[in-house]
Amino acid sequence: MSGNPFVAADLPPVTLDIDVLVGRYADRPGPNGEPVAVAGALAANGIERAAVASLRAALFDVPSGNDEVAALAGLGVLPVGGLDLRDPLGAEREVVRLAERGFRAVRLFPDEQRVEADFPSVRHVARRAAEADLVVLTGGDVRRFWRPLRGATVVFLDTHFYHLGDFVVVARDEPGFHTSTRLLNSPDALETVAAHVGIERLLYGSRTPFYEPVVPRLRLARAGIGPSGVAAVAGGNARRILGLTK
Repeated sequence: MSGNPFVAADLPPVTLDIDVLVGRYADRPGPNGEPVAVAGALAANGIERAAVASLRAALFDVPSGNDEVAALAGLGVLPVGGLDLRDPLGAEREVVRLAERGFRAVRLFPDEQRVEADFPSVRHVARRAAEADLVVLTGGDVRRFWRPLRGATVVFLDTHFYHLGDFVVVARDEPGFHTSTRLLNSPDALETVAAHVGIERLLYGSRTPFYEPVVPRLRLARAGIGPSGVAAVAGGNARRILGLTK
């Protein structure tokens, strides 16, 4: 049984959560984003491993934030490098540094950094990440950010079920486009993605500790995609696109 009283014992384990953060937003109240607290929240909700990025890297200092998250690497944490789209030249240097250190993914924070989809930095940084064989995890509205990210392997972390049709029609033409399940909580959202572009495009994401991890886990448990589909979404797809063997 999970430590959360609203979670039933039969919910599927999550073997890799694609959307977890450590750190805090300085301009707003919020939950404790300290690594120990985040690890406890994950364990309490049946999440065995997580792709973790640093809010410090996104908001304050890129290298030190990424170094801090790299220090968390282990069986339960896959470090994700944060990039600053406000500084495209610094971001391209950081892409090189992260790739040399063995990172497998980078994260973009366009909303937090007040960056629009048509800013040249978005396309530039996405190209550099793709050239370095890094998966791009990105926030932002998929309806606006799909265009500069074409050709990359991308997970859209903020795809809302209201915008699911837009994701599907662009993902048909972009085999590298994937989506987190975090906001796909309508009765048929997961099934719609599976039917139109394939179950392999769905990755479980919770954004622990800033959102409730139970909701996407409950929706996944009740999705009409079969046990193998649930296992793929709950971690198998993430391991595949990140090139993880276990």
